[in-house]
Amino acid sequence: MTAEPLPTRPDRLELGEGIRWTGTEVVLVDLLAGRLLTAPDDPTAPLHTIARLPAPLGAVAPVAGHPGTWIAAAGTGICLLHPDGTTRWTARPEDRPGPRMRMNDAVADPTGRFWAGSMAYDAREGAGSLYRVDHDGTVVRVLDGLTVPNGPVFTPDGRSMYLADSARGVIRRHPVDPPTGRLGTPEVFVTVDDGSPDGMTIDAEGALWVAVWGSGTVRRHLPDGTLDRVVRLPASRPAGVCLEGDVLHITTARLGLNPPGRYDGALFSVPVEVPGNPAAPFRPSSTLISDDATRAEAPARRPA
Repeated sequence: MTAEPLPTRPDRLELGEGIRWTGTEVVLVDLLAGRLLTAPDDPTAPLHTIARLPAPLGAVAPVAGHPGTWIAAAGTGICLLHPDGTTRWTARPEDRPGPRMRMNDAVADPTGRFWAGSMAYDAREGAGSLYRVDHDGTVVRVLDGLTVPNGPVFTPDGRSMYLADSARGVIRRHPVDPPTGRLGTPEVFVTVDDGSPDGMTIDAEGALWVAVWGSGTVRRHLPDGTLDRVVRLPASRPAGVCLEGDVLHITTARLGLNPPGRYDGALFSVPVEVPGNPAAPFRPSSTLISDDATRAEAPARRPA
């Protein structure tokens, strides 16, 4: 399939990322601007800002049982965004000596843990990490030596995680132990030599949709890695994807383009044959939210 959809909304984002279908709404971020947005049901309506942070905002997941509350990968760490506009930080693991760092893409897994990647502002080789946020809010560094981590995304059974290292043009598939969140030895799933793999989502057949930055394409790979579908865009920097049923939503970026094209930074939508499922929520322990106001910030720890 080759499609060339045109955007219907007037918005143009600097760095549209972290798009998710929650089951009730489509949310996304303008990453460097720190804006959390929602896409109204009217496909021609402008995006609506629901939160703004004074720091980059990589991605969010809804918090189960707490409507309007989000867990976010933002700034140098992890925070909770509450409906009243307050922000409570769980940890700032990248607020440390060394290169200037920020959080990047993030997602909740099917068991309700939250996973978030980090990177250096200058995309310094090997400076990034992948963090796991457990149900009690503990933040654990599970991978390091990454450059620009994107994803992760999980299979519906939670037993496999796909993680792109965009700067290196590779997507790896990691075995996951759902009860503990421990990762096994990864294998290379796909390498990309004509762009950079960025945001990803999985459909109901287990195929992986990948936004390929710099190529103007979104690609569907079967579970064995075979390239199955290509969506071509009139924008060169697709950055994020999600499935709202059988509609594929695609964010793009204007960042670094001088001048940007007419459709760079737009949100695209295209019908597809195989639907997807809503993004999983973060499932906190019973005490995390109630204790949130008094929680002290804690450094990330490594798994034992």
